[in-house]
Amino acid sequence: MSHWPEHILTEVGRHLEAAYPFEGCGVLLREEGTGRLRIRPLRNAAGNPRVAYAFAPEEWLAVCIEADARSERVVCVFHSHVDAPATFSQEDLLRAAPEGRPLLPNVSYLIGSVHRGCVHYVSEYEWRAGNFVSRAS
Repeated sequence: MSHWPEHILTEVGRHLEAAYPFEGCGVLLREEGTGRLRIRPLRNAAGNPRVAYAFAPEEWLAVCIEADARSERVVCVFHSHVDAPATFSQEDLLRAAPEGRPLLPNVSYLIGSVHRGCVHYVSEYEWRAGNFVSRAS
């Protein structure tokens, strides 16, 4: 399960449900100093958004510029699995750590299982001992 506040999970869930029948995606940002969290939904730019997600390069650049201007950092990437379990898939691994190392160190991955337009389960994964493992583990 996730350690994020309920209001953040609710916002993430709304975005993931609105994206159905495609995978929704985005990031959570944390403000330095205050610790305030902000959700930043992103458009899924994957070639096949029913089974994968990808951030459009121009949107990712905008997130980085925004985060810098607001003294924030990305602390979590979130996305959904459409009519599938909220498990860290091989596709997720290839996108998050294509060469066996995480592209975004110290960033967790929140995955929502969305069935028929409703989030049924959310799980979170973090990089530990050379692999992404469930945060509950």
